[in-house]
Amino acid sequence: MKRIFLISIMLACVSLMQAAITKADADALYEKGNYEEAAAAYESLLKVEGLAAEVYYNLGNCYYKLDKIPFAVLNYERALLLDPGDGDIRANLALARGKTVDKVVPPSEMFFVTWWRDLTNCMSMDSWTIVGFSAFILMLIGILVYRFVPQLLARKIGFYSAMFLFALVIIANFAAFSQHRDLTHRNTAVILAPSVVVKSSPSDRSTDLFLIHEGSKVEILDNSMKEWMEVKFEEGKQGWIPVNVAEII
Repeated sequence: MKRIFLISIMLACVSLMQAAITKADADALYEKGNYEEAAAAYESLLKVEGLAAEVYYNLGNCYYKLDKIPFAVLNYERALLLDPGDGDIRANLALARGKTVDKVVPPSEMFFVTWWRDLTNCMSMDSWTIVGFSAFILMLIGILVYRFVPQLLARKIGFYSAMFLFALVIIANFAAFSQHRDLTHRNTAVILAPSVVVKSSPSDRSTDLFLIHEGSKVEILDNSMKEWMEVKFEEGKQGWIPVNVAEII
């Protein structure tokens, strides 16, 4: 009983030490060049305080400095998922992906698909929510102006403003919903193993299709099996890989 009590006290102390770590402490370690310790501190912050784009971004910077490129890519991707409109995250992710072995050229897509993705990702989900709510309130004001103000010019302004704001409400809601779906149904992962042989079926005896290297991003098509998952790569190829060689973004 005494040993169990001592172990419980030690675990409680460890938890208190983790909780005592602040972002300022982690930032100070990073500024001093103690990247291993800073990375551990940021990891602790994520466990204690929950997901935060800025913490994932700083953690990605630590791994980039440590030349652990796949982990840098993973954390930049997680930061971008939370804050897709941040230009610094995108820039550092591009730098990290530039140091990976596989240089991927994504397949071409329709211009309106690219336009819509760029539009929805220009702000975070919270920002789109604020835009949508604000536009809805202003739309109601425009409707009231159109309905009750006698001046013709004011009524025209109210009508056309309400129409524009109605469209903005729809766009903001769809953009926020799209980002919420990406956050709750995470179906992408980053390869962390140095290299992986992609198989034609979920078996070691199946045909080797091609080789993929660390830092590559994949879309998960089927993860219903315990040891294998079917994935699709950004250039369009797909196959099966072991579950333990990749981590979900």
